[in-house]
Amino acid sequence: MNVNETKVLINELDKYYTLFLEQLPQIGMGIILFLIFYGLSGPLSRTLVRPLKYAQTSMLIKVVTRRLISLVIVLFGLYLFLRMAGLSAFAVAILSGTGVAGLIIGFAFKDIAENFMSSLLLSIQKPFKLGDVIEVDGHIGVVKQVTARATTLVDFDGNHIQIPNANVYKNTIRNYTANPNSRGHFVIGIGYDADVSEAQAIGIEVLSDMDAVLDDPEPQILVNELASSTLNLKVYYWTDTHKFSLLKVSSLAMKRIVKAFDAAGISMPDDAREVVFPQGVPVHHISDKNSPLAREKTAPEATTPDSNADINTIAKAVVSAQDEDLESDDNDIRKQAMQAREPEQGQNIL
Repeated sequence: MNVNETKVLINELDKYYTLFLEQLPQIGMGIILFLIFYGLSGPLSRTLVRPLKYAQTSMLIKVVTRRLISLVIVLFGLYLFLRMAGLSAFAVAILSGTGVAGLIIGFAFKDIAENFMSSLLLSIQKPFKLGDVIEVDGHIGVVKQVTARATTLVDFDGNHIQIPNANVYKNTIRNYTANPNSRGHFVIGIGYDADVSEAQAIGIEVLSDMDAVLDDPEPQILVNELASSTLNLKVYYWTDTHKFSLLKVSSLAMKRIVKAFDAAGISMPDDAREVVFPQGVPVHHISDKNSPLAREKTAPEATTPDSNADINTIAKAVVSAQDEDLESDDNDIRKQAMQAREPEQGQNIL
C-alpha cells in the first residue's frame, strides 16, 4: 500500500469516526430505549395476557401468547434503536425480511413448528388432562406433562415415554379415565356334557355377589365359541376403574367362577390331544380282579356335590382373603409420576 492509498484510508476512517461521534448521542438514546422496551416486555406482556384467564384456562396458551407479545415489544425496541442510530434502511430490511426469514425457519424447523401447533390444539380441545390414563400410538400410561414439543407418559412399568405432540394429535387417543366405568371380559370353557344354562346362572351369581362388579350395566355370560373340546362362554362385566383394577377383578372373577363350577360338578375339559401308544394299548378282562378296570369298578363311587349347597359361598371360601385386593393401580402410577424428575431437569448431555 502506497502513501496516497494510506492517506485515503485514514481520511475515510476519520469521516466514519466523526460521523460516529455525531451520532453517538442518538445511538446512546437508542440503546437506552431498547433496554427500556426489553425490560418492559415482561411486565407488559403479563398485563396484556391477564384478561385471557377469563376466556382460556390453558396455561400453555397463556405462556405462548405472553412470549409472542414480549417478542413484538422487543422487536419494536430494536427497530427504534436502529432508526435512531441512523440505520433506517437496515431497520426496514429487518422488518421486510422477517417474512422471508420466517419461511426459511419454518422449513428448517418444520417438525418443531408442527409439534408446537399441535400442543396449542391439544390445549384448546382438551382430549385429556394431567393425571389421565390414556393410550396413544400403542403406549398406555398416565399423562405427566405436556410441553410445547412432546407429551410425557408414565407407563405401568414406571418408564417415561415422550411422544411428539404431532403424533399425539394425529393418532387415536383412548382415554381410560374420562369414563370411570369400563367393561372387562374373559373366556371360560365348559364341557359339552354340562348344562349351559346352569353354568350361566352360576357365573352370574358369582359376579353379582362381587362388590367390584356393577349391577348396572348388569353382567352377562354368553356362548362365544364351539371349540373342539369345550363350549366357550364369554363373561362380560362392568367395574369402576377409578376404584378397582380391571385386571384384578378379572383374576378374582375367573378364580371364583372356576371354583363354583368345580363345586357344582360342571366339567372344564382341556383341549383334545392325540395320544400315541407305541407299545400298543394293554387290554384287561373285567374278571381279572387285579386289573385296573376291575379295581375301578369295585371302588366306592365318587361323592357328588351337594345340589343344595351355596355354590357362591363355596367359591368364596376357597379363594383366600389376599385375593380381595382389587384397588386400582392408577393412583400408584400417579404417585410414581409425581416423584419422578422432570425430563428437563437432567444434566446437559453435551
